[in-house]
Amino acid sequence: MSDLMLKTAVASKVRVNGWKNTTVEAMQRRTGDRGQTAVEYLGIIAVVVAIVLAITGTSIGQTILNKITGLIGKVGN
Repeated sequence: MSDLMLKTAVASKVRVNGWKNTTVEAMQRRTGDRGQTAVEYLGIIAVVVAIVLAITGTSIGQTILNKITGLIGKVGN
């Protein structure tokens, strides 16, 4: 594994763990807020649907797929 890949992997793990810990702490502080959760989940779902529609409705999705496939091909060689 190259140094760049190792550094990237470590940095990603640190960021994900930091995000996870921050999220858990925020959820623990909000134990009294029960009425907003359904609305918040609907908002998240709406954003995800909008992103998926934007990717599938344009050529961005195919461009991303081609770039990822090309990079995977480079790693294999």
